[in-house]
Amino acid sequence: MAIRTILTDKDKALRKTSREVTDFNPRLHMLLDDMNETLVGALGVGLAAPQVGILRRVAIIKHPETGELAEFINPTIIAQDGEQIFEEGCLSVPGYRGKTKRPAHVVVKAFDRDGKEFEMEGEEVIAVAMCHEIDHLNGKLYTDIVDGDLWEVED
Repeated sequence: MAIRTILTDKDKALRKTSREVTDFNPRLHMLLDDMNETLVGALGVGLAAPQVGILRRVAIIKHPETGELAEFINPTIIAQDGEQIFEEGCLSVPGYRGKTKRPAHVVVKAFDRDGKEFEMEGEEVIAVAMCHEIDHLNGKLYTDIVDGDLWEVED
């Protein structure tokens, strides 16, 4: 495993749409393992493959309270409802936060690292993280939907 460099919002790669994963092989497993190590080192909640320079539809989320890791390959939001205002941040936009409007509840369909399809529900911060990471796979940053200005935060 290795810690990978996280691209910042200045990098044009973050604005590109990621390609679907078709091979569930050891290279994918290594990417997921590296992303997990990178996420832990950065003290983040979620990370998408484009943030480490890989334009594939791969994302991970680590629950901020339980530490449980969820891996999403080719994720799609299949249901959403409600609304919440959230103070969102991003590892690719270090030192800043902004208020966003996201669904309060989402259901995501995806594949695990072995190619098995699953569905996962998320509420509150997990719903935000799911939407946030899927946005990365579509070349979108949370700063695109911020209501108002970003503000600086101390690390």
